[in-house]
Amino acid sequence: MSFRISLSGINAATAHLDVTAHNIANVNTTGFKQSRAEFADVFATASNDLSSVATGSGVKVSAITQQFSQGNINFTNNNLDLAVSGEGFFVMSGREGQVFTRAGAFSVDREGFVVNSDLQRLQVFPVAQGGGGFATGSLSDLRLMTTESPPKASTKAEVGINLPANAPIPSGAFDPLNPNTYNHATSMTIYDSLGTAHTATTYFIREDAANPNAWTQRFFVDGGAVGGPVSLVFNPDGSLNDAASDTNGGLLPAYTIPVNTGASDIQLVLDYAGATQFGREFGVNSLIQDGFTTGRMVGVEVDPRGVVSARFSNGQLQNLGKIALAIFSNPNGLRQNGDTQWTETFTSGAARLGEAGSSNFGLFQAGALETSNVDLTEQLVEMITAQRNFQANAQMIQTADQVTQVVLNLR
Repeated sequence: MSFRISLSGINAATAHLDVTAHNIANVNTTGFKQSRAEFADVFATASNDLSSVATGSGVKVSAITQQFSQGNINFTNNNLDLAVSGEGFFVMSGREGQVFTRAGAFSVDREGFVVNSDLQRLQVFPVAQGGGGFATGSLSDLRLMTTESPPKASTKAEVGINLPANAPIPSGAFDPLNPNTYNHATSMTIYDSLGTAHTATTYFIREDAANPNAWTQRFFVDGGAVGGPVSLVFNPDGSLNDAASDTNGGLLPAYTIPVNTGASDIQLVLDYAGATQFGREFGVNSLIQDGFTTGRMVGVEVDPRGVVSARFSNGQLQNLGKIALAIFSNPNGLRQNGDTQWTETFTSGAARLGEAGSSNFGLFQAGALETSNVDLTEQLVEMITAQRNFQANAQMIQTADQVTQVVLNLR
């Protein structure tokens, strides 16, 4: 009987060594979760045996469980490298169906889909129709933009200028080609509905000495006059006198700017609410318009809650989706597929999908990867322990052999 008991101990120690070796071999595997060998004694007795004098029948491996503790976060230079800080698995879709992983080393395939090394596609909650939030009731493949960002025609421009109170009266009739006929000018770029750029220039002319707070504005686009003279009058404290000016709440009536490129005419409102008449120098404090040209994608951003946005050369951001996370009631019940991937089973329970940062779901770290959670020092101690157990059971077999030999030598 001692032989069988010691043999079970050798088998258990071998399993312990195998698990330890597997952990050590994957110490550098991204998203790897270490395993732990668990043992139980074998206590085979008949119904009428007295357990108080039974010796037991050895040991067996009761389970090899994975430890889903957090691995360290290592930062990389790739925006598509993602790590989960906290609970949750990435949801991937491939030929074999839906799988789950903690390995977030992603890239882009030739069709623009975000995939892992097995060409499984990362799943996200798609952008809701109309762009208001995300449709969390469904999943879709994350695909990066392969088309240009559409342009937007300029509709409003904020002109935050300061006109000097001591400006002289220009000489002669206004002529944009003669700087002696106006005091100051400033230019900005505006865009039509096709994204074509146009140069808009505003000229400012001091009216007369009798009314030192009154100015005339002239507006030109691509060298041509648009509209007529506009009066801007300031209060003694330097703020815009809206009642005396040709403005309404600081806004000029919309300019209609004809465009001969096939685009729609530009309807542009100039906002002078922030204009002032202070000090001795002309200054442009802000010159902001809301249009932009077409843009190509130059980068991808992922925020901690998993919102994936495409960044375009025209300065725009466009949401592409929100990365989904999955958690399980019993993650130890997941079936290991290899390649640091798992699939759900009856024991694990069904995947519960959710958004990062909500409930007990973790957060994302872009430009980073989660390392293996294997503690190499701990595994080396486990290796020594398993080795000593193996040696002790082997010594037990040798002792049982010696006892058997003594019995055989009895005369």
